[in-house]
Amino acid sequence: MDREPSKGILPSQEIRRFVSSGIIRSPIQVLEEQYQPASIDLRLGRVAFRVRASFLPGRSTTLLTKITAGDLLLNTIELTDSALLEPNLVYVVPLLESLDLPQDVYGIANPKSTTGRLDIFTRLITERGDEFERVPRGYSGALYVEIVSRTFPIKLQTGMRLSQLRFVRGSSAPTGDGRLKELAKEDLVAPDDDGSDLTRADISGGWPITVDLQGNGSNIVAYQAKRRTRPVDLGKTNYYDVEEFWTPIPKPANGQLVLEEDGFYLLASKRKVRVRPDQAAEMVPYDPTMGEFRVHYAGFFDPGFGFGTNGEIPGTKAVLEVRAHHIPVLLEDDQLVGRLRYYKMAAVPDKVYGASIGSSYQQQGLALSKQFKRAEEYVSASNPRLVAAGLGH
Repeated sequence: MDREPSKGILPSQEIRRFVSSGIIRSPIQVLEEQYQPASIDLRLGRVAFRVRASFLPGRSTTLLTKITAGDLLLNTIELTDSALLEPNLVYVVPLLESLDLPQDVYGIANPKSTTGRLDIFTRLITERGDEFERVPRGYSGALYVEIVSRTFPIKLQTGMRLSQLRFVRGSSAPTGDGRLKELAKEDLVAPDDDGSDLTRADISGGWPITVDLQGNGSNIVAYQAKRRTRPVDLGKTNYYDVEEFWTPIPKPANGQLVLEEDGFYLLASKRKVRVRPDQAAEMVPYDPTMGEFRVHYAGFFDPGFGFGTNGEIPGTKAVLEVRAHHIPVLLEDDQLVGRLRYYKMAAVPDKVYGASIGSSYQQQGLALSKQFKRAEEYVSASNPRLVAAGLGH
């Protein structure tokens, strides 16, 4: 008798089988670096459509028909060479990958970490879809991504990877609060620097994520994005001077920070996060009851994040992408800004998050995206060996 496939978030080895069997299709070979522990990176295709407004195709029509049949299309841009996307304009890009999913598998998309840290807002779209970032069970067809760079002009081209797609077999309910409390005793998070008992944390609908305005040994507690800068080429690494694009914010004496209206900030979580290899995590989406700001565009946390393969990594801070909406917002040190939900993997992946697979942020402090130069003062004070080894990125 055939064994029933395991349910949960699918690991890297099963995503590889999806590619080899034609469930994931592409006219260009899928690269090894696209495979993540619990997702696959999706690549930009050859053109970008600049459109008048954000939209969903809806069940009655295809996406390209909706673009071309009305007055949505403003311009078509070739991406085979580097192309410029202006801030606060809406672009739709067909992706190289397409799908032919089984009836028991659905998909969940999210921006990659680097994408979120650049204030680039991306959302996956399916043909005849009526929901962003979701691929229904049994979906067969093309994939598209909507791109809005909220702050910086950006340069990108065919093959770049801005978003990632997770696959789920069956249903995948988040780990319950009781189980999270059990995990907190050993595996969920690292001990607080102040030695407080994390097992008594306010767990309600996920692990609480609070903001750090004390710096944990660093004088810099946040970065605010500057406006009207030159473009950021997403193909560059360790290239741009920080001060040209970001304003470093020093530790406030009173433990408070006022976020400017519509300002974009990068901050760090107060406590370090750990994700075991048999689990994946996701930051809970913006909750209106928490105030007029959005936290964390790129919500996926891979198996092994802050944990490693066998628990050898004592936690990693989450970098929080925060935007205040409509009005200035006051943040205070250790203020609740989100919750981390944990989900069961269908199997332990054959690769976990970390430097060995090219992950950029495994032992980060308050880290900018990989396009910016990393001076020693910006690397977590708790990981000096990473600085010496050049691995603090």
